[in-house]
Amino acid sequence: MSKINWRFKNNELKYIKKLLDSDLSLDVSMNQRLERLFAKIHKQKFAITSNSGTSTLHQALYAAGVGHGDEVIIPSLTVAMCGFVVWQCGATPVYADVNEDTFLIDPKDVEKKITKKTKAILAVNLYGLMCDLSKLKKIARENKLVLIEDCAQCFLGMDDKNRMAGTVGDIGSWSFEKSKHITTGEGGILTTNNKQFAVKMRKFGNLGFKTLSASTGMAKIDRSKYQDPKWQRHDRFSYNYRMSEFLAAVGLAQVEKISYFVKLRTTSGKKYHKFFSNLKNNFFKIQQIPKGYKHGYFTYPIIYNGEEFGISWKRFRKNFIKNGGDGIYAAWQTVNNEIPFKLARKIGLFSGSMKLSDSYGWGNTPIAEKIQKKIMQFTTNQKDNFEVNLQINALKKTLKDFGIK
Repeated sequence: MSKINWRFKNNELKYIKKLLDSDLSLDVSMNQRLERLFAKIHKQKFAITSNSGTSTLHQALYAAGVGHGDEVIIPSLTVAMCGFVVWQCGATPVYADVNEDTFLIDPKDVEKKITKKTKAILAVNLYGLMCDLSKLKKIARENKLVLIEDCAQCFLGMDDKNRMAGTVGDIGSWSFEKSKHITTGEGGILTTNNKQFAVKMRKFGNLGFKTLSASTGMAKIDRSKYQDPKWQRHDRFSYNYRMSEFLAAVGLAQVEKISYFVKLRTTSGKKYHKFFSNLKNNFFKIQQIPKGYKHGYFTYPIIYNGEEFGISWKRFRKNFIKNGGDGIYAAWQTVNNEIPFKLARKIGLFSGSMKLSDSYGWGNTPIAEKIQKKIMQFTTNQKDNFEVNLQINALKKTLKDFGIK
């Protein structure tokens, strides 16, 4: 029998076997068990599984009432999917700039971008660090907007009020894609304390079956009712974003170990942070972590100033890998500069209440534009201290190669 990867060595196979032995007909489904556990950990009333972290955002925007002609404020420094889901709703994504020190959405710029058409704010807890959700929540409440947290990269992150990522906004959204702290290969989950939002998100992602509730996606009713030519099964247009029972089985086992996986990443992140903090030069600029916040370290992000020393971003990365490093990830291109959105601007696909040059112009988010080119993300998904130390040693060798102390 082939070896099982260290990330899946506990109950993953056990739960899959249990599912197969039941002929896929458990009394309490794997999806239900996963939802209940995730909701309990985050102290939320409702959790809804989905087939991806992109689908969860689409479901959240639908629940928020986002539709044609509306606007949703998102950071420009994030993944393109945050813009895609706004477009899927027929709405206009409006880009807010980021804070130069934290790399996260800037509440002051969010306020400037609010118009009569704004319906929601999508706050992305990028790289494992929570946004300034206290300010964002205040802005949302004052303007009667729905606040959605994208926590795809932020599992168990905390703010200075000891609030967990995904629990401050109206809706929290997570991804279980393979690079995340916990994974089902592909998948996602939503949480909320709002029953109406929960019903809408569940039905929108589960074919609009009218018998679905906030608490369960497995509505059991008497067959004599639905085995009837007159029975109407659906009460809205919707999508099939359901998570399969097999993925839910893996997800349940993964969530049972969520604290362990987060601890591994934070251990790696703190070692990187200690190393970079001890450097006596301006070769790198460390991400600022607000006092009292707990970083989840999906990756360790840092600003690379090596170009000023005559060492290109790619050259540093190449030497780092040569010296035994895992590799370095670049920041995603700012959303408004990705090809689909540039084309949309060119042909006038979006027509929000702001001028196109303001809503989509690259110069609208100058800080994001500047730092996106410089961000380096070091991996934190090592399984033990030995692997983390290999990365630190590779960094030391690489800096020595370039004469940087």
